[in-house]
Amino acid sequence: MTDTTAVPVLVQSVSRDPVETLNSLLRKSGLAVHCTWIPAVQDVPDALEQLNPELLVAFAPSSKDLIEIASMRDQMASAVPLIVVRDQFTEAQVGEDMAGGARDTVAVANPDHVQAVIRRELRAFRMERTLTNTLRSAQDYRHQLETVLRRSNDAIAQVQEGIVVQVNTSWLELFGIAEASALIGQPAMDLFDVETQIPLKGALAACLQGRWSDHVLKAGALLADGSAVQLELVLAGGDFEGEPCVQLIVPANKRDDKQMASDLADAVLQDPATGLWTRRQMLRLCNTRLATPPAGGVRCLCMLRPDKFTQLTREIGVTASEEFLTEMASLVRAMLGPNDLAGHFGASSLLLMLERGNARDAEAWCEGLIERVAKHNFQIADKDLHVTCSVGLATAPSSDPNLDTLVQEGMDAAQRTAERGGNQVLVSEQVDHDTRVLAYDQVWVKHIKAALADNRFHLVQQPIASLNGDAQKVYDVAVRMLDLQGREVLPSEFLPAAERNDLMKSIDRWVLGAALAFAAKRQPDLLFVRLSKDSLVDTTLMSWLDVQLKNSLAEPQRLCLQVTEDVAARHLQPTQRLLAELRKRRVRLALEHFGTGRDSQGLLSALPLDFLKIDGSLMQGLSGNPEMQERVRVIVDAARKRSIQTVAERIEDANTMAIVWQLGVQYIQGYLVHAPEEVVLKS
Repeated sequence: MTDTTAVPVLVQSVSRDPVETLNSLLRKSGLAVHCTWIPAVQDVPDALEQLNPELLVAFAPSSKDLIEIASMRDQMASAVPLIVVRDQFTEAQVGEDMAGGARDTVAVANPDHVQAVIRRELRAFRMERTLTNTLRSAQDYRHQLETVLRRSNDAIAQVQEGIVVQVNTSWLELFGIAEASALIGQPAMDLFDVETQIPLKGALAACLQGRWSDHVLKAGALLADGSAVQLELVLAGGDFEGEPCVQLIVPANKRDDKQMASDLADAVLQDPATGLWTRRQMLRLCNTRLATPPAGGVRCLCMLRPDKFTQLTREIGVTASEEFLTEMASLVRAMLGPNDLAGHFGASSLLLMLERGNARDAEAWCEGLIERVAKHNFQIADKDLHVTCSVGLATAPSSDPNLDTLVQEGMDAAQRTAERGGNQVLVSEQVDHDTRVLAYDQVWVKHIKAALADNRFHLVQQPIASLNGDAQKVYDVAVRMLDLQGREVLPSEFLPAAERNDLMKSIDRWVLGAALAFAAKRQPDLLFVRLSKDSLVDTTLMSWLDVQLKNSLAEPQRLCLQVTEDVAARHLQPTQRLLAELRKRRVRLALEHFGTGRDSQGLLSALPLDFLKIDGSLMQGLSGNPEMQERVRVIVDAARKRSIQTVAERIEDANTMAIVWQLGVQYIQGYLVHAPEEVVLKS
């Protein structure tokens, strides 16, 4: 090592004396170092992030502290070597330290060994870093070249540390600006509305770290004439004057005759003012969508109405009321998910079909829309208007959904909102009577028992993506049942009957056994597997699991069991017992659907978990809801203080992903990452 630059070294020790000792020992050997003392283990992550060290040294850590330090290192800077220093040690101690995450163990009493180990690890670290940077640079330049060639007519702005440093002519034309000098040196955020700024900040940070793929970011751009326009941004890494930057690209509309014909055909069926489907086309599209079961989750139909619209029309006039409806439709369009439908239904009513993870997600999305409309300042006919709206929500049944019935349920629920004063969402109160539930259960119980006997279940896996850049294979697994014709049956169809008829323990054990076989065969880094309330309180589960672990030869640390926050809160002592038993077996535990309970923070104090999965309902409309963003931030901060990793559930668009990145969430799952797919165990 001929580099004379001082090597940044983090030293975790109870007192400062070991820091001075190590600093002196290494400098005497000609190795220039700059040691930073970290007295508390919990301060290691911040130091790794802020100081970017090349070496991490821990003086006489306990086994528990070593594992915690190594875990923090793996999350924040996995390539940084960790060296343990002890007064004396045995070969068994070295093996234990290395199993805990250290590269080696040394003793200050043997300075030659200390110097040799540290030089070896620094050399390996720097070689790996150089190789990684070289490969990344080659990939980046190749990707940049492809991007420029592919998008040569696109509007492009280059942003460095949040400042616009270069724009092309197309960008100036798009924003209505005559000279580039008017933009160069200005904050990029000034070009976009407030709701766009938070996801854009997250996307810029992710792109600079090479962790942003070909996701499209929806952005509200502020043009030079004071108007606003919705854009779709593509982000790509770049280089400006030798320093990394991010290119913001608005793709040009290239001529495509087939696409043009399709767009023209759609235009005939859309309202020219709002861009939403006409009533006839909306109903046709809803019927077509309902004819095919969803791959997962639920479909909900929403009837949206502005409150007191008749009175509003009298006050501002018919023409101005049309302007209001157009602007409200624009708010709705900005919040729609990639698979949602929206169209006109009546004089002032909009009909929406939402696809979400569950009915609560759809309700949360509607609540966010109602809040956004209530806060919006409608500038109509030289007047500032503040108007509220209401939504009637009906969930499509999993089998044989009928559009007429759904529309009627939505209309009835919307009517009840008006009777209650409006500015709210009401869910259809259409529920099965006890006799219908009993008949329903009698059918499904037979099917479930037959499927268990015939082994007509299979697993599906949904990848969970790391926002820290880890190339880990992490999956959430769920169960599907096959009917006698081999068709897939979703959990929403058969699990309610299983829960009511004491069949969940049998299904859970089938899923756990299949998941362990998956873990043994495919060796993922981590599998999340759900447990029902019945299995949580089952005192025989652990002895059964011991047998399965032994027979499957699966490594227990690859398994993370998960229960819902609601179940854990209602059964706290059984959850604590389960956690203690899982710890003995090196199996991890997560709470899913977290953040919607009455005392979520209190539950964290009672359960030293491994993971929190933040409920998908908190992700609905997150990009336009500062209060919800703060709520998620509080959850993430509380988890970080307890060394609990966080997963955001049901992420379906790039804007939401960018926001949770900005808030510090570590993993995401949802259709933006990948839809669930069948687990295939090849022999």
